[in-house]
Amino acid sequence: MCDVVMLNGSEVTKSMRLQQKKKVLFLCYHNSARSQMAEGLLRNMYGDRYEVYSAGIEATVVDYRAIQVMKEIGIDISGQHSKVSQEFQNMVFDIAVTVCDRARQNCPICSTPLELPDEQPRPSEQPQAKEVIHKNFKDPADAVGSEEEQLEVFRYVRDEIKEWISLALG
Repeated sequence: MCDVVMLNGSEVTKSMRLQQKKKVLFLCYHNSARSQMAEGLLRNMYGDRYEVYSAGIEATVVDYRAIQVMKEIGIDISGQHSKVSQEFQNMVFDIAVTVCDRARQNCPICSTPLELPDEQPRPSEQPQAKEVIHKNFKDPADAVGSEEEQLEVFRYVRDEIKEWISLALG
């Protein structure tokens, strides 16, 4: 069964609505904290307009502190997992956002100019993007001190990402 809604007097299926969403890929070096939080935040804030993914240059694990501070604001990212950008090979994203300088310097998507008149992806081992945005956020995984002091850094970065998403993609 297909979900159908009315839009300006016309039936629109769920698959048609998904096709209208912009695809966004958040990239970080390890895909463990910043890009994971950004993925969860954008999906929660504007999931009706964006299809959201995250990846890294190297895959590790989602940092438990990122999971914890996201849960504090009602967003569960515990089901997300760390991925490398090659998992999205041959995909064309509307927007790729690098959230750390190391990702911007090392990510092949950032050095691939994309001009696709027919919107068809070129064969590639890496994802491609129509637009690349860079916004560096401090790496909360570098936080030192007590557990609570480290969580405060994660909260600060989470809130900074949330504010940036609101301004840039809202």
